[in-house]
Amino acid sequence: MKINIHVTFLPHTDPEASLAFYRDVLGFEVRNDVGYEDMRWITVGPAGQPDTSIVLTPPAIDPGLTDDERRVVRELVAKGAYASIVFATDELQQLFEKVEASGVDVLQEPMDQDWGTRDFAFRDPAGNTVRVQQLG
Repeated sequence: MKINIHVTFLPHTDPEASLAFYRDVLGFEVRNDVGYEDMRWITVGPAGQPDTSIVLTPPAIDPGLTDDERRVVRELVAKGAYASIVFATDELQQLFEKVEASGVDVLQEPMDQDWGTRDFAFRDPAGNTVRVQQLG
């Protein structure tokens, strides 16, 4: 049995900033862009990998949440403590330079980790923690 991660969700607080970052800095394809009232869901994914997508979504929109829960989620997103994702690349230094030049908050420059990988970390425009590991 084969199981793949097909879609994952990351919150955005500014759809245009998130779209520009994932499309223009990371080079992801825009697969879908859906708006409803004042909300917007943008599906992006790595070029050449049509079966893997990220949906950039408005935070705390679940109708089952209370106003208090919505406030907590928004506070966690603002602190960068709500969502994270890990990418991998064969061009770690080159990607780091693009990310750094984009002006996002770099949390950690490329470094060798004790657990055997080389990686760097940053926050995307919504504050989500993103780590990028060196492949191979």
